Amino acid sequence: MIELVVFDMAGTTVHDGDAVNSAFRATLAEWQLDADPAQVDAVMGLYKPDALRILLDGFGGERIRPTPETIDAMHASFNRRMLAFYETDASIREIPGAAETFASIRAKGIKVALNTGFSRPIADAILRRLGWSIPDVVDAVVTSDEVAHGRPHPDMIRHLMATFGISDPLRVAKVGDTRADLEEGTGAGCALVIGVTTGSFTREELGEYPHTHIVESVADVPGLIEG
Repeated sequence: MIELVVFDMAGTTVHDGDAVNSAFRATLAEWQLDADPAQVDAVMGLYKPDALRILLDGFGGERIRPTPETIDAMHASFNRRMLAFYETDASIREIPGAAETFASIRAKGIKVALNTGFSRPIADAILRRLGWSIPDVVDAVVTSDEVAHGRPHPDMIRHLMATFGISDPLRVAKVGDTRADLEEGTGAGCALVIGVTTGSFTREELGEYPHTHIVESVADVPGLIEG
């Protein structure tokens, strides 16, 4: 019996095109680093400072050391880009069926929460644009900067479990579009770890990581959830 479903945001429930990948690459370009989109896709879903650190370690470390000061500066630049995008860009919208999925699951008496590798200001900008208020549309939202460790660590899921008084992870489902999402759900011990193919990873790519299901979109999730 599932009591809580935790959904990722960008790529899973929120359509933003190539915005996150583009913002990463534009940020790195400020430091004269040219990242391939595939390199950036590989770190999607992670807490953004961790993603930037991995990218620097991978191809920029010889010229630019990933010091805390450098990572902080890059993260601030990335955040400015993403905040401006989510506050103003006309292309942002929900993944088709997302709000209906939330409503269907909540109608079964199950809590619905969102988690994200973004910081709180960016998450709040997305929620405002889509009109996803708490508790009218979802029951809770947690961001990576509100816990000790972001994805793939399970801290955000455990935070949400504590919020709702759920002690058994076998009563929790995790839904996301990246490797980090699947590893997060698996690390938390969730009964269901569901990958969706609307984001950065294909079905074949997601299939390489621990999961219970891979579906086309969040619209397919309610049929997997029993309350």
